[in-house]
Amino acid sequence: MRDKYNKYEYYNNRYKLKKGDNMDYLEVGYEPKDNELLSCMIVKAENLEKAANDIAGESSIGTWTELKTMKSEVYEKLRPKVYEIKEIGSEGNNKIGLVKIAYPLDDFEPNNMPGTLAGIAGNIFGMKYLKGLRILDFRFPKEFIDCYSGPKYGIKGIRNLLNVKERPLVGTIVKPKVGLNSEEHAKVAYNSWVGGCDIVKDDENLVSQDFNKFEDRLYKVLEYRDKAESETGEKKIYMPNITAPYREMVRRAELVEDAKCEYAMIDVVVLGFSAVQQIREEGFDFVIHAHRAMHAAITRSKEWGISMLALAKIYRLLGVDQLHIGTVVGKMEGVKEEVCSIRDEIVLEDVEKDDKYKFFDQKWYGLNNVFPVSSGGVYPKLVPEIVNIFGKDVIIQAGGGIHGHPDGTVAGARAMRASIEAAAEGIPLSEKAEEVPELKKALEYWK
Repeated sequence: MRDKYNKYEYYNNRYKLKKGDNMDYLEVGYEPKDNELLSCMIVKAENLEKAANDIAGESSIGTWTELKTMKSEVYEKLRPKVYEIKEIGSEGNNKIGLVKIAYPLDDFEPNNMPGTLAGIAGNIFGMKYLKGLRILDFRFPKEFIDCYSGPKYGIKGIRNLLNVKERPLVGTIVKPKVGLNSEEHAKVAYNSWVGGCDIVKDDENLVSQDFNKFEDRLYKVLEYRDKAESETGEKKIYMPNITAPYREMVRRAELVEDAKCEYAMIDVVVLGFSAVQQIREEGFDFVIHAHRAMHAAITRSKEWGISMLALAKIYRLLGVDQLHIGTVVGKMEGVKEEVCSIRDEIVLEDVEKDDKYKFFDQKWYGLNNVFPVSSGGVYPKLVPEIVNIFGKDVIIQAGGGIHGHPDGTVAGARAMRASIEAAAEGIPLSEKAEEVPELKKALEYWK
């Protein structure tokens, strides 16, 4: 193969490689085909070309040496191509560069997300020649996207379900995260709803502890939901956390559906891609709310891991209807441009690259979108800025920013609802606070 492509001498002369180095995957300047899966990453290594070549081989058909078992037709059909290498910096003896790779779709079983990621994001992170590797973005082709159902509801379906069309949705998380029994939990949910929340959800680590069993909590909270709906005349939503080993999660999902609860929440990162893909494909009617607990272990480092944007695109494919993306102004890490890029990838039909956070144009070919969720350190004073950043299509969730109100949960929910209405109406919070004393007290309390 090396003789056929006559690459060894070329790369040996250009990059001063050691004898025996394989450079069979470099094709800088190659124009990717529409049906190829593209990956973009930041690489740190002494020799970027060698590193990029090794990544391409290890993530597809190659290994550390030439193979006597390699057939020319396999090589021709399945060889990925490193089509862009751009040096952007250095650190000691190491260079830092942007690398893009095009993979033939035949390298993968397209409707198998775990299997796909085992290739393009698998062994490559363990290669000791690399001093840094962070995947920034993927470009999924139409043939790949067509293998996935995507979100069942999307933004439009969720708005129709709640009959809230023109403002952000108001949500809360029952606090403390764990410790309340099912009756106490349900009363906090009820107070949140009558105060003005549209949505109440469990937190990421409340599952079925002895003091608050899943079944008890589910039925008790739904009783209070019905009571809140009859008193307020508004649709109210409860999101029980069904995260568990898969068979138990399905059992809890069946309980949710049998109880006519329209939502279920799952912790998508800790569950794994296989479980997320399968729970959507089980065919449940409920909206799937995706909490991203543990994502920062994968996404936060700027030298290693996978960006939240890349994960968000995967979760859109797998079919979650709502996804936490950050607040910009809250307690969670994430600058405005980065968080807005994540929002674009899960909301828009056609996404244009910016070469800063989005490195590929991405068409979604009619796949439903995902309702972005802003949560983490949110309280009423932050709402106008959140709405200014994301627009009306955002679910704003406050935990401590509601239950920490000096006058309690009902007052905290009223303050949060008033702040969202003020932002949607385009009036200052101070003006709205003259009409809503709970908001006024919240603005004074959280300066």
